Parts: sequence; C-alpha cells; structure tokens
Amino acid sequence: MRVKNAVIPNEEQMAGFLEGDTDTPIKMVNLLKFKDKADYKDGRQTSLSGKEAYQIYADEVQGHLEKVGGKSIFLGEVERLMLGEVEELWDWVVIAEYPSRKAMLEMVMDSEYQKSEEHRSAGLAGQLNIETK
Repeated sequence: MRVKNAVIPNEEQMAGFLEGDTDTPIKMVNLLKFKDKADYKDGRQTSLSGKEAYQIYADEVQGHLEKVGGKSIFLGEVERLMLGEVEELWDWVVIAEYPSRKAMLEMVMDSEYQKSEEHRSAGLAGQLNIETK
C-alpha cells in the first residue's frame, strides 16, 4: 500500500466529492502531518512552527463549522502505531462532522473560511482526508 499525503484534493477526488449523495451527513477523518516551520504562500516571515500555524486554523475553523451546521468531534496527537506499518506517522488525527458534503463545500468556498485556510496550508506538510458515513 502506497501512502501519499496532500494538502488539496486532485481533480478526480474533487469530482468524486461532488457526485452521488451530497445530502447525507458525513464525518471526515483527517490524518495530519505538520511542517517543521510554517510556510505562508504570501511569503510572510514567521517564527511559527507548522503545528502552531495549524492550531490557528483549528481554533478559527470551529466557527466556520458551526456556520454550516458542522462540528469538530475529535482531535488527538498520534502517540504510536499499534498495528500495521507506515514509513512515518501522522502528527494529529482530527474528525469533523458535517450535515452533508454540500455543507462542507459551502464552508470551504466561503471567503472568510479561505482566510483561515491560509494557516492550514502554511502548517501542513500534507494529510489524508477520509470521508466516512
């Protein structure tokens, strides 16, 4: 099994997200890997670690989730691998609940969310985002 972290979905993944049942509640399992140092796309200088930049996003995203009827239901630091093998562990596991894919899409398209998302992108080396029902 090959594992590849990413920060944004590819075209095929995004197309799949927009197909089929977009009205059923979902939970997104996020396996997060942080950069050592935050790296903002606008080139700003910062002393923040990737984890610290992502924490800004994590704090701000709570309001964005609530706005679309969603909520964060779990956040935990990865301690160790109990079963299986991977080359490198993720740093955090986060689970968010959305009333639907439509609601999640509404959130990520909102301009206020996109301002918060800059901290997510600055802090993440990559992630796996797993949709569950």
